[in-house]
Amino acid sequence: MSMSEITTLSLPELLLSRAAKHPNRDCIVLEGERVTYGELEVRSRQVARSLVALGVEPGDRVGILMANCVDFVALMFGASLVGAIGVLYNARFKAREIAHVTVDSGVKVIITNDITEQHTNYIELLRRAIPELAQDKVQQHESGKNVFIPFESAPQLRVVISLGSSDEAGFLGREAFYKLGEGCAPELVEQRCEKIDVEDQALMIYTSGTTAMPKGCPLNHIVLQHAGVVGGIERMGLQPSDIMWGPLPMFHTAFIQPLTGILYVGGTYLSMTHFDADAALEMIQREGATLMFPAFPTITMQLLNHPAYTASSFAGVRAVLNVGPPEELRAMQERMPHTVQITVFGMTETGGSAAMCELKDSLELRSNCSGRALSGNEIEIRDSKTGASIAPGAIGEIVVRGRGVFAGYFNAPEKTAESFYEGNWFRTGDLGSLDDHGRVTFRGRLKDMLKVGGENVAAVEVEGFLATHPSVNLAQVVAVPDDRYGEVVGVFIELAPGTAAEEQEIIDYCKDEIASFKVPRYVRFIKAWPMGATKILKSELQARIFSELGIS
Repeated sequence: MSMSEITTLSLPELLLSRAAKHPNRDCIVLEGERVTYGELEVRSRQVARSLVALGVEPGDRVGILMANCVDFVALMFGASLVGAIGVLYNARFKAREIAHVTVDSGVKVIITNDITEQHTNYIELLRRAIPELAQDKVQQHESGKNVFIPFESAPQLRVVISLGSSDEAGFLGREAFYKLGEGCAPELVEQRCEKIDVEDQALMIYTSGTTAMPKGCPLNHIVLQHAGVVGGIERMGLQPSDIMWGPLPMFHTAFIQPLTGILYVGGTYLSMTHFDADAALEMIQREGATLMFPAFPTITMQLLNHPAYTASSFAGVRAVLNVGPPEELRAMQERMPHTVQITVFGMTETGGSAAMCELKDSLELRSNCSGRALSGNEIEIRDSKTGASIAPGAIGEIVVRGRGVFAGYFNAPEKTAESFYEGNWFRTGDLGSLDDHGRVTFRGRLKDMLKVGGENVAAVEVEGFLATHPSVNLAQVVAVPDDRYGEVVGVFIELAPGTAAEEQEIIDYCKDEIASFKVPRYVRFIKAWPMGATKILKSELQARIFSELGIS
C-alpha cells in the first residue's frame, strides 16, 4: 500500500470497514482466546447498544480500567461507535489516582473486570476510590429495573460496571449490562456512527509529568491512527499478511499505535494479559509473528536472555521496534540477525511515534537516531529558554507539530499554554538534535539532566556507556544531592545473567572512558525494576538511595 492510498478513518470506520472485508480473519489473539474481525464487530456493537441504554451521549466519557483482554478492545471500539470518549485508566494506578481521573475526566460510566494484573484487584481499588461502591448503594433493583444512586464523590458518574465472572455488590454485572443493550435498537448506533467526525475526540489517556497528579491527553481519531497507520505503512511496510506481537498495556499509546496500524491493513495483533518471557517466545513462534513491538529493552532483553532463545528464534520476524541507548540497540541487533531493528521518537501527546527510522536505513543510523518525522509531522530543535530555532547538529528541546500531535491537555489551559509555542509547536520536554537530513537524535530529557559542579550530564549518555560493560544488562541513572558539586551521578544496574560485578569495578570502568564529572559516585545493583505503565520509575530508585544515605 502506498502513502497516497491512505485514507483517514474514524475508529468506527476502521473497525466496520475491515470487519466487512475480513470477517473471518483473526484480529486479536491473546492467551487462549482468538477473535476475528467479524466477532470483534459483534462484541463492539453489543457494548455500544448497552452504553446507549445507559444514557451515554456523544462526547460523554466512558472509563475503562482493566488488564489486557479482548473486552478492553471491544469496549474501546464500542464507546467510539456511539461517539463517546474512552478514558483509559492506567491499570497500575492506585485508588488515589483512580479517584483523581474519575473526577477530573468526568466519566459517566466506568467498566472494569476481575482479571488481575500483578495481583491488582480492580474491584477493591474502585471501592476505595469511590466510597459509595463500598457502601453498596450504587445499584438497586425495583420491579426488575436498575435504579442508579448518584455518587457524591464523583457527581457525573452514573454507574460502575464489572464484566467479571461473578456479580459484585454495588456494581452492574456483565449479564445485566449486556441485557440492557437488547432493548436498544441497532439503528440508534448506526445514527451515532454517521455523525462522527475524524477530528472528534476519541480517547483520553492520563499521563504523568511535572504536575502533582496525572493529566488528561485527549486524542482525536486522526492523532490516534497517525503513528500506527502512517508510521506502520511508511516506515515498517505493513502488509495484510503481517502478524504483530505487542505485549504492552492496552491503556497506552504503545498499544494503540501498532493496533491501529495492523487493523488498517487487515493483519493480526498478538497481545498478552501480562508479559511473560516463556509465553511470549512460544506465542511469537507458534503464531508466526512477522513484526514485534516490545518498544523497551527491559522486555526485549528478557526474551534474548531466555534459555530457549537462539539466533533463529525470530527468523520469521522482519522488524522489531525498540528504543534505547545506541550501544544497547546495536547489541540487541547483533543477537537478532534475521530482523531489522527500528527506533522511534514519540510520546502520548503525539499518539505514539512522531518520528521513525526506515527499514532501509543502515544499522549505524538506526542505532544512533530516531529517524525522520512521519509524513504529516514536522520536527524542529528549539532553545528551551528563548524558543529560538537551533541549527542542525546543536542540542536543544525537540518540538513537534502536525497531524499526529494532540491539541492540548484536558481541563488544563495553563499547562497547555506553556506546552506549545506559537504555530502549534508542541514542546516535548526532550532534548535532541537534527542532522542535515532531518533525522532526530534523542539526547535525554530536560528533567533527566544532572548538574554536576556546573557541568550538564545527560543520564542517557551515562546509561549508554554503562551498557558497553560486559556484565551490565541495563543501567538507570539518578541524581544524588552532593554538598560540594550540587549533584552527582548515582546508577542502578541490572546484571546480565551469569555475570558478576562490584561497585568499584563499575566506577573504575568509567573513570578511563568518560569525563570525571560523569563517573558514578554511587553504584547499586538491582534485580527487579520499579515499573510504571511502560517506564522504569526513576523517582522510586532515587527514593531508595535517598533513604539509604539519610537524605530527606
